[in-house]
Amino acid sequence: MVTQQVRFALYIVFLASCIAAQAQLPVKIAKLKYNGGGDWYANKTALPNLIEFTNREIGTSIASEEDIVEIGSRDLFLYPYVYMTGHGNVVFSDSEAANLRKYLIGGGFLHVDDNYGLDKFVRLELKKVFPELELTEIPYSHPIYHQKFKFPNGLPKIHEHDAKPPQGFGLIYEGRLVVFYSYETDLGNGWEDPRIHNDPEEKRQQALQMGANILSYCFTNSF
Repeated sequence: MVTQQVRFALYIVFLASCIAAQAQLPVKIAKLKYNGGGDWYANKTALPNLIEFTNREIGTSIASEEDIVEIGSRDLFLYPYVYMTGHGNVVFSDSEAANLRKYLIGGGFLHVDDNYGLDKFVRLELKKVFPELELTEIPYSHPIYHQKFKFPNGLPKIHEHDAKPPQGFGLIYEGRLVVFYSYETDLGNGWEDPRIHNDPEEKRQQALQMGANILSYCFTNSF
């Protein structure tokens, strides 16, 4: 349960975001720094490229470089969208899980993007955050797939690993999608500079378009 003080703090953040929007100041998004040894810092060029694409294609005003935010930090509440990626182990302490829960219940949004190898770790840690919820597959009819760019068959497949279909999972709290988990697709790799993975331009555009959809959905369904 969110305390009155936390709700008030989140309202202040939301109000500040509205003032910034009216003043045409850039909104900031962040990459999540977590413990456990996994490479939370992976895909260094991904978010700047996604931001540039989203600002150009759907008219957002996002700061050109992402911030880094630690999961247990109070600064987490400054960002409407937080991106989490990596290949390896993830460990949330009890206090970090509690902080992330307050952030998400209060209106924040977490996008977990499996960069291959994250799955078995992150599922356990998300259970610490929402022990009462189960990750469920998001139906193709969900608005996250139908923003400016239409994905009637759900997530695009960007990179092949285990010949599994891409899947979008989510945690839904009181009717609101608070965590979106992109699995077996590698969206972040598709956002990176073309020279890094040599993806076909069609795949890269699909990844950027889906990323723009996620940001668009987040910005219109937070708080």
